[in-house]
Amino acid sequence: MQIWPAIDLLHSQAVRLTKGDYDQVKVYFKDPEEILRFFNEKGAKFLHIVDLDGAREGKLSNLDTIRRLCREARQEIEVGGGIRSEERIETYLTQGVRHVILGTVALEDPVFTETMIRKYGDHIVIGVDAKNGMVATRGWEDVSAVPGPLFCRRMQEIGASRIIYTDISKDGMLSGTNLELYRSLTEDLSVKITASGGITYMKEVRQLQDMGVHSAIIGKALYEGILDLSEVLQAEE
Repeated sequence: MQIWPAIDLLHSQAVRLTKGDYDQVKVYFKDPEEILRFFNEKGAKFLHIVDLDGAREGKLSNLDTIRRLCREARQEIEVGGGIRSEERIETYLTQGVRHVILGTVALEDPVFTETMIRKYGDHIVIGVDAKNGMVATRGWEDVSAVPGPLFCRRMQEIGASRIIYTDISKDGMLSGTNLELYRSLTEDLSVKITASGGITYMKEVRQLQDMGVHSAIIGKALYEGILDLSEVLQAEE
């Protein structure tokens, strides 16, 4: 199973939100390159970056910071937040980003999303953020009437190779992730599933691995020292 340590950017700082709430934000590093150096030292192979300003505002708000991180990173990088056009996809790919995450636009413009998947293949990853089971968009602030698992199936049908599924109710809570959700998704779908949101304990990492989850994104539990990155990375072996 792939382990993706996370850097969430708000105003160019590395932060964590609680339940996706921009009013509940904790700044961990004013310079996000500090946590990147830690990930580099520990030998992380993958890096998940989210532009939180971009997700909410619909533009590449932290592009300069992400460019700096790309230059310093030793990992395979994926980036999400505000990527809603082919021009923006190309902007990141030309910076060395391996995967771009389409979230809001995937729900609002599935034809465009399918076209991008056909053109860029596994460079395109779908981000499904669910609040009370329904797909949320625009920085998690707008909630649709589309059930998350149904939307995952739609994305699988148009050719998505991997889906990042975040249960917003678990994100940043340090109370555990939604294991039953990921068990259901991996059993019902053939697309690769990345678990995101609330992964707190090493036993959860092992359970996700055992149930066939392709990858896991881990953020706050690393920042708070609850999970040891060196131990977590053993799940990749």
